[in-house]
Amino acid sequence: MADLAQDLARLQTASENPRAQLDYYLKQGKKVIGCFAPYTPEELVHASGMIPFGLWGGHTDLKLTKSYLPAFACSVMQANMELGLKGAYTGLSAVIIPAICDTLRCMTQNWRFGVTSIPMIPIVYPQNRTSPASVDYLISEYETVLTMLSTITGMMMNEKALCETIKIYNEHNRTMREFAVTANEHLDIITPQVRHAVFKSAFFFEKSEHTAILREIIEELKTRPVYDWPGKKVILTGIMCEPDQILDFFTENKIAVVGDDLAHESRQYRIDIPEMGGGGLKRLALQWNARYGCSLIHEIGKPRGAMLIRMCRDYGAAGVVSCMMKFCDPEEYDQPYYEVDLNKAGLPYVTIEIDQQNASYEQIRTRIQTFCEMI
Repeated sequence: MADLAQDLARLQTASENPRAQLDYYLKQGKKVIGCFAPYTPEELVHASGMIPFGLWGGHTDLKLTKSYLPAFACSVMQANMELGLKGAYTGLSAVIIPAICDTLRCMTQNWRFGVTSIPMIPIVYPQNRTSPASVDYLISEYETVLTMLSTITGMMMNEKALCETIKIYNEHNRTMREFAVTANEHLDIITPQVRHAVFKSAFFFEKSEHTAILREIIEELKTRPVYDWPGKKVILTGIMCEPDQILDFFTENKIAVVGDDLAHESRQYRIDIPEMGGGGLKRLALQWNARYGCSLIHEIGKPRGAMLIRMCRDYGAAGVVSCMMKFCDPEEYDQPYYEVDLNKAGLPYVTIEIDQQNASYEQIRTRIQTFCEMI
C-alpha cells in the first residue's frame, strides 16, 4: 500500500498541474477528449477507448477571449476560451461542450470558429425531464456524440464497452462518496485544501486509476483514530470554491468543510447510473433525469434548500457558505430560494463571490472571518 502522504501529494500535483497529467496520457499514445463542465457524458468518451479530461478554466490573463465572449460571461468559460485560443489545450483530439447555460451555448459556436485546431462536439440536454420523450431525445444526442467520436477513433463504441464503463463510473461515484464521509473523521489530515484537491483531481485521471488511489487513501485513513475537530464546520454550495487561497482562509479560521453541493466536487457524484432499465445509452439518460438540486437543471419545487439543511444536520455543520460564481445566472436565480429555506431553519449562511481572475481575495477573507465569529 502506498503511503497516505504520497497518494494525497499525487492528487494534489494533478489538481495543480493538469497539463502535466494531459501530457502523461498523450505520451502513452492515448487520445484525450476535453470535457467542458459540468455534465459532459464522460462515459461515452471512456467507452470509446479515450481519456475524458475536465476543462475548468484557471487563472490566466484574459486578452484573446474578449473578441469572443462578453465581459459578463463567467470566469471559468472565459478562461477556457482564452486557454484554447492560446494553445494551452494542444493535444486534445476534440472537446465536448454541454449547452446547459447561456454561456455554454455561446461557447459552442465561439469555440468552433475561434479554436479551429480542436474539433468541438456539442450536446444539448432536455430540460423537461418528466416527459418520456426526454429519454428518447437524449439517446439520440448521445448517438450523435458517439458518431462524432468515432471519426476520431475510427470505430463505433460497442454496448459491452459502455456497460463496463458504467460499472467503472458507478464504482468511482461510490468511492468518492465514501471518501467524503471518511474524510470527516480525519479533518486534521483532510483540510479544505486537501479535500478540494482530491475532488478536483478526478477530472484529470482515468476513473479506474483515480478510484484505485482513493481506495488506498480511504483504507489508510480508516487505520487512524477518529479526530475530534475542535473548530467550526460548514457546507459549501455553488459551482466551485477556488483558488486555494480562499480555502486557506477557512483553515486560518479553524473552519472545516464537511460536505459540499459544488458542481466542481460532490454534486456530480450524487446519482449513480441505473444498473438496470435498458441499454447503456438509456441508462445514462435515466441518470440525467434523476439528477436533482442543481441550478443548471430545471426543477419544480427547488429542493436545494431542504437538501442543504439535511446536509448540515447530518454532518454537524453550523452553516452554509454560498460560493457564488460571478455572472453565473443559474446560481443567482437559485440563491433566493434556498436562502428562504435556510432562514426558516435558522441556519446562518454567507455568500462569497468566486472569480478565477481576481488579483486579491482580502474581502473574502474578511467575510469568512466574520462568518466564523457568527456561527
